[in-house]
Amino acid sequence: MGERERGWDEDELLRLMDVRPAGPGRYAAPAHGASERNVVEAGQLLADAVVAASKEIPGQRVLSASMVFSRAARHDAGIEVELDVPHNGRTYSTVQARVTQDDVLRCAGLILMGSGCDDFLGSTAPMPDVPLPRRPFERPGMDVHGREIRVVDDAYDWDPRKVGPPEIHVWTRFADAPKAAYLHTALMTQSITHWTIAAALRPHAGYSEAMAHETISTGIAQAAIAYHEDVDVTRWLLYTTRVVYTGRGTTQSEGRVYGEDGRLAASYSVHGMIRPFARGRSPDPATAL
Repeated sequence: MGERERGWDEDELLRLMDVRPAGPGRYAAPAHGASERNVVEAGQLLADAVVAASKEIPGQRVLSASMVFSRAARHDAGIEVELDVPHNGRTYSTVQARVTQDDVLRCAGLILMGSGCDDFLGSTAPMPDVPLPRRPFERPGMDVHGREIRVVDDAYDWDPRKVGPPEIHVWTRFADAPKAAYLHTALMTQSITHWTIAAALRPHAGYSEAMAHETISTGIAQAAIAYHEDVDVTRWLLYTTRVVYTGRGTTQSEGRVYGEDGRLAASYSVHGMIRPFARGRSPDPATAL
C-alpha cells in the first residue's frame, strides 16, 4: 500500500520553508512526502534560500534574490541549501546559494542582504486599480488550507476557448501570522512563480494551463525578486503579473506585489519554458528543464 499523501496547509508550507541549520553554511528542509505531482515549486526553492540567508546573516534583511532552476526537485525527499558568503559588509552582504537533493544540484542563486536605513526619499509605481473579487479561487492542486486566493476576472482559467491579455492579477492572504519577518517574506515569495505560464497562454486560443505537464512542457527556469517593504501575509497582497514576451519556447514576465494599502512590497521577473514534448517522450515531472 502506497504512502498516504500529506495535505497542504499554511503550517506545511512553513515547515518546508523554515529551513534548519545542518552544519556551517548548510541548512536542511524536510520532505513533504507523497504528492500527486512530485515536483517542488520553484518559488518554494527560492524561499528556502531566502530563509537560509536570513538565518546566516541575522543582522540584515534580504534585499533581492535570484535563482536559476536547472533540475526539478521532488517532494518525497529532503532538500539542502548550501551557502557561501563572499562578502559580509556593514551595508551590503552577498550570499551564494546552492540547493541540492540527493547530492545533485537542483538550482543555484544569488542573494543580496542589507542593513536598514531611514527613508529620506520615496516614490513608488502606482498600484493597479483592480477589484477584490467576491469569489475565492479554487483549483485542484493549488488549494492550501489557511491561504485564500482570489483571481481578478477569473483570468486563471483552464478553458482553452477563453482568451485575454497576457496578465493576471491575484489577491492572496494567509489566516495566521508566522513567527518571524523572514517567514512572511518566504510565504510571499513562494507565490511569485505561480502565474507566469498561465498569463503567457491567455492570448492563445486552444491553449490553457490545464495542458501544462500533460500535452505541453512547461516550467520555471529563472526567477528574481527585489524586496522593498516588509509584509504582513495575513493582510491582502496583490500580485500583478504581466508577460512581456512569449516565443522560441520561452516566456518572460514582470510582476509586482502590493500591500492592500497600496505600498509596493516587491517586484519580480520570471523566465519560463513553454514547448511541446519531444516526439515519443512521455511527460515526466522529475526530468530536468
